[in-house]
This record gives sequence, structure tokens and C-alpha cells, in this order.
Amino acid sequence: MYTASSERYDTMVYNRCGKSGLLLPAVSLGLWHNFGTNADPENMKAMLRTAFDLGITHFDLANNYGPEYGSAETNFGKILKEDFAPYRDEMIISTKAGYDMWPGPYGNWGSRKYLLASLDQSLKRMGLDYVDIFYHHRMDPNTPLEETMGALDSIVKSGKALYVGISNYDGPTMVRAAEILEDLKCPFVINQNRYSIFDRTIEQNGLKKTANQMGKGIIAFSPLAQGLLTDKYLHGIPSDSRIAVDGRFLHADALTKEKLAQIEALNKMAGERGQSLAQMALSWILKDEDVTSVLIGASRPEQIIQNVEIVQNTKFTREELKKIDQISRGNL
Repeated sequence: MYTASSERYDTMVYNRCGKSGLLLPAVSLGLWHNFGTNADPENMKAMLRTAFDLGITHFDLANNYGPEYGSAETNFGKILKEDFAPYRDEMIISTKAGYDMWPGPYGNWGSRKYLLASLDQSLKRMGLDYVDIFYHHRMDPNTPLEETMGALDSIVKSGKALYVGISNYDGPTMVRAAEILEDLKCPFVINQNRYSIFDRTIEQNGLKKTANQMGKGIIAFSPLAQGLLTDKYLHGIPSDSRIAVDGRFLHADALTKEKLAQIEALNKMAGERGQSLAQMALSWILKDEDVTSVLIGASRPEQIIQNVEIVQNTKFTREELKKIDQISRGNL
């Protein structure tokens, strides 16, 4: 029988999500990878226990996380029932819908039919009455935004989610979505977007600045650029790396001579800060107050322990930030 550490809240930092009343841990755990059908049940359980014992209260899922689709939610639900039932009110559990989930025209994108049905399925898989945050996972160019946002509002009013968020939206569409949800009095509190030293899209499209001005939180995913912002590829491609095992989201041709030189320069800089490259990359995400939380993935508990260490080291000098920017642009 699992008993959570009595010291679980001693070192974690909790940040306010925009102007809402919701606090999120500076580091959140995503279940995109390593919680699917072929994952080791004991390792999954160990990672969730380690995370919670370290003060990670936010666990992020989606309807099609796996593989197979839905299996991450199913596995999480089993562990939740066995280990975390007494702690449900200490946890922030989020899920999403927006990418392909089941065959036919009603298992994808942003229609009201899809979003409501998907959340019902997610709740059954996890054994929950509600989630804390429900996201629309991506913009839908064909469904009216009013319909998609109206579905999110209905979900909150039905009691199946406490807050809503949007993921992979650009700045202008986020503004329109926020205006619709504000008129509906729906608690839209957070954006989930890709963000890393190597991917500055939310800076370039204005979402990062605009979200802060509008009082909305941001949680950053892929902060390590699918593993590029680690030292694992500096001496070749390990047999157990994401490139070697999967290759869907990171390809070997990304490891150009120029990119490896950037990684090497950042790795050297991280060492000078007393951090690993992965730790520095996570710290960089939290360097200002615009980002509420950084979303990590893990394949073993030790990675979670190492990543959580960054919450006490998110400060950078002006010179360090300038150097990181130069390296990320290829000015070595």
C-alpha cells in the first residue's frame, strides 16, 4: 500500500496559473510516452509515486496517448485507483481531445460531438467523475470556433471539468477563443504549447506575451526538443534513444553538424552552471513568470528526480540568456 511522502510539498515551487486561483507545480509530468500498452506496469507505478513524492501534483494526459490509443489513460486509471485514491483532491489531472482517436468523421478535430464523447470515454478509462483541466488539443480550421469553445463551456457546466485550456493554438486564435469563453463565463486558464531553447514559436507568434497580458497561464511541452537538448546524442545515437526506437517525432537527419555544435556549446554552458544540459533547458523555460509549468516526460524515476532539482535554479544572468540566444541562432 502506497503512502505518500510527508515531505512532498517541502521543495516544489507552485506557480499561479495566470490570474486564476489554480496553482500548478513548476514541473508537471506528462504521460505522452512510456505509459502505453507495452510499458512496464511497475515502472509506471514507480514514476508516478516518485513524481508525487517530489511535489508534482499535475499529471497530463490525452485521449490518444499510448500506444495504443487510450492506453495511457487506462494505465493511469488503474494506478490511480490502487495508489492515489486517497490523494485525488491533491492532484491536478488533465486530458485532451483534438487529434484522431477513432475511425470516421466524429473521432477527430473540434466538433461538439467529438469533444463531449471523447471526454466521456476518457473519464471511463481513468475511473474519474471529472478532470481538473480539459483541453482542446489543436486548432480546427473547419469547425466554427464558437462551437468548439461552446463544447468546452458545456463540459465545465456539466461538472466533468473544473477548468479548460487550449493546446497548439496560435496567438490570434487564442485571443478569439479567450473572448468567446469569457463571454460564456467559462474558466479558461491555460495554454499548452511546444516551447524550448530550439523552438521559439510562441515568442514569434505572440502567444507567450499575449497570454501573460490576458492573465492566462502557459505550460510548455517538449522542453528538451524531443531529446536534442540533452547530452545523449553528442557521441552518436544510442540504441535505446527516441530516434532509434521510434523516429516519428525526431529523425536522425535532425542531428546535423551545425545542430550538434549548438548542443555541444549549450552542454558546456550547462556544466558551467553546475547543471546537466537537460536541467538547464528546463530551467530556461521557467526563467520568467510567463510560463506557469514545464511538462516533462520520463522513462524511469531517476529522470524525474534529476528534473525536479531545477526548481531551485531557474535564474539566469543577462549574459547567460544572451549567450543561449546566440547559440540557438547558430552564432557560436
